[in-house]
Formats: sequence, structure tokens, C-alpha cells
Amino acid sequence: MVILIMGVAGSGKTTIGRALAASLGWSFRDADDFHPAANVAKMSAGQPLTDADRAPWLAAIRAHLDDKLARGENAVVTCSALRESYRAQLLADPARVKLVHLTGDPALLAARIADRTDHFMKPQMLASQLAALEPPRDALAVDIAPPPEKIVAEIRRALSLEA
Repeated sequence: MVILIMGVAGSGKTTIGRALAASLGWSFRDADDFHPAANVAKMSAGQPLTDADRAPWLAAIRAHLDDKLARGENAVVTCSALRESYRAQLLADPARVKLVHLTGDPALLAARIADRTDHFMKPQMLASQLAALEPPRDALAVDIAPPPEKIVAEIRRALSLEA
């Protein structure tokens, strides 16, 4: 199984993804690691990505998901996956790729982004992400307000992955 954790910037994808993977003993990959250098430079300059910019990024994430599934390996992977068309590219096998949507109040998201000092996502880009977000119909939606350990426990419970 692969758990794909999605959400806008500041939703805690990396924090929750790492904690969930560690609690399960599974591998973890952050979608940011799949971005070509040109995408990182563009976002660092405060410019939103276009669909053309995202194409190689989504393809690289899909290749990673396909590899994990082909090997029969469990993994947790993050990706903003804001639009239905992006998720359609990523979710090859919905029976084995479970989508978790981290959701939260825009003020909390903005505060989290503002607190970051080491990330290329700029606070002013949150509005464009929220505008682009097409909430998924078939995902486990999880509120980001509780502490990470509670969120991880909720995901594990909902996906029948309790210890």
C-alpha cells in the first residue's frame, strides 16, 4: 500500500508523512524532492508553477509510486495534488494508493507558512493554492489543528493500520 498525503502548503504534509511512515516502519518520500531545479527556483522567486512546470514533477512522483507498488513495498508519499487532473495522474491503483487530504483553516495555514525559514514556498502563494484546490471526493479528510501524533493516529485508525 502507498499512502499519498495531499494538501496545500502549510498543511503539514511532510511532518505528518514522516511521522506516519515512522510509526508504520514504511519508507517516506516528500514530493518536494521530485521537483526539477527550475521549479524550485521559480517557487523561490514567488512565482506559481504552471501545469507545464508540474508535468515532469508529477511524472517522477508517479514513477516512484509505480515502483513501490511493483515491488510490493509500503510507502508514504506527499504531494500537494491540488487538482483532480493531477490526482488522476498519480492514483494508478486506488485500491492500493490511499489518498489522505490534510485540511485546515486558512489562517492556521498562513501562520505555519510564515513561521518557516527554510522552505521555498512563499506565504503569498497560499492564496493561489487555495484557489486552485479541487477537494477530492474519495479521500480521507483530516483536520490539521490537532497535534501530529493525534493526526497520525486518526489516519492509522481510518485506514485500519492500528498497531
